[in-house]
Amino acid sequence: MSNTDKPNARCLGWEIQATDYPYENPWYRLRRDRLRLPNGTEPTFTYVTKSPAVFILPITARGELVLIRQYRYLVDTWLWEIPAGGSHDFEGGDAAHPDSMLDLVRRELREEIGGETEHILHLHNMFGATGILSMTFCVYLALNVRLSLTNAPEASEVIEVHALPIPQAIDLMRGDDIDALDGYIVLKHEKLLRTMHTCAMTGKSLLDEIETLSVKC
Repeated sequence: MSNTDKPNARCLGWEIQATDYPYENPWYRLRRDRLRLPNGTEPTFTYVTKSPAVFILPITARGELVLIRQYRYLVDTWLWEIPAGGSHDFEGGDAAHPDSMLDLVRRELREEIGGETEHILHLHNMFGATGILSMTFCVYLALNVRLSLTNAPEASEVIEVHALPIPQAIDLMRGDDIDALDGYIVLKHEKLLRTMHTCAMTGKSLLDEIETLSVKC
């Protein structure tokens, strides 16, 4: 085991005996680790590894949260989501350095909702499906988003763009019977989003809140 691969496992005394990749494509790799634990057992962990992805909460100057409704083939259903995208085809992105992902955020805003902005704030990183997936999700807030471009989703993406008043968007995500990680992100930041809505409704600049948001988010 290298000093950079699974350092917490190393601290626990878990030894990687062998690693191979039975399958890989441009989007992800299937990794298989054969381990030896301090108690003598030798389990095998097989899981998907993917490069980081960005998830974006796009807020317009009018206090709208821009959601997308997207058909997801793998689960064969429509889901309410926020704009997001992977970094498998993006050079230089590093989840440990959030500013390195800003151009990816801008790209996903353009492609998925036809949006653009100069004001992006990193909120936090998170994981999901940690029993089968090694991947970091980087969450960003985009302020004063302008829906001034024509979105250009990939050929296999079926996307509807919906700019909704923030309270309505929150209620929609809370009440959705089948929810994705996106719904959790929206509800996690409900207080922040409602603050943004209040600013827009009272004529305050969203940008005036950036310094306090960076502390409170």
